[in-house]
Amino acid sequence: MLLRQLEYLVTLARVRHFARAAQECYVSQPALSEAVRKLEEELDVPLVRRGRKFEGLTPEGERIVVWAQRILADRDAMTEEVRALRGGLNGRLRIGSVPTASTAVSLLTEPFCTENPLATVQVHADLQAEEIIEKLKSYELDAAVTYFSASAARRFRFIALYRERYVLLTQAPPDTGQPAEASWAEAARQPLCLLHPMMQGRRVLDAVFEEVGTPARPRVETDSIASLFAHVRTGRWASVVPHAWLHVFGVPAGMRALPLVDPVRTERIGLLLPRREPISVTGQALAEIAGRVDVAGTLEVVPGRG
Repeated sequence: MLLRQLEYLVTLARVRHFARAAQECYVSQPALSEAVRKLEEELDVPLVRRGRKFEGLTPEGERIVVWAQRILADRDAMTEEVRALRGGLNGRLRIGSVPTASTAVSLLTEPFCTENPLATVQVHADLQAEEIIEKLKSYELDAAVTYFSASAARRFRFIALYRERYVLLTQAPPDTGQPAEASWAEAARQPLCLLHPMMQGRRVLDAVFEEVGTPARPRVETDSIASLFAHVRTGRWASVVPHAWLHVFGVPAGMRALPLVDPVRTERIGLLLPRREPISVTGQALAEIAGRVDVAGTLEVVPGRG
């Protein structure tokens, strides 16, 4: 009964609405409300601020939710491990990614699925870096591919995968005398289409443009790497994209991808996992794969270039 009460409370904290929480938990709203009230009685503290509608959690409720998330995650990890011991890993791996690094996720999920044919994978590939940290903290994700940060590395296990670097994607001129590279200052003068400014990938670019004294002023902003390629294809725009995406799209006909220099800027990308023991069996399986797969080398292969 306690685990069910904790599940109801965690769901209520996430959706912040009694009726929607009850719907997600496949119970009636009165049943969910009564279970939360009984939990309050058992703990002898108010957990929910109640009015005509859900008004949030009390400070005690916020702390209990953190404990509940941990307890439920440990229960799920224990269940997965027992099942794996009996018949092989057959749970679900939930992995998140910032959009700029989502191309690397498939390089991990393919061997994971090959080695664990009974397991399934759920990929969330459009998360911001801050969302990833919150979802790892609340055990909504088992792992994530994202940028390295010192603060995250103190709280989570970081397995380096590759270094993201950047290219200027633009239309190829009709003449054959094409430069082999471009400076960030030259890129800033292009009619740019860039990622949304709230995204970590865009904040990295803005920092470099500010460093060289030529802030970028894009006419078009998007939250999709594929959209950047599509806009460049029109012939009107240029963009700055992570080199890893050339492994997915190649350099489309009529375009060119020039490495950006002055300065050469790279960012560490890696797999982030919760620091807890025992680690979930799905997380451990993914960590072992990340430790032996050459993600960096694979991303260097651009279709059409060998």
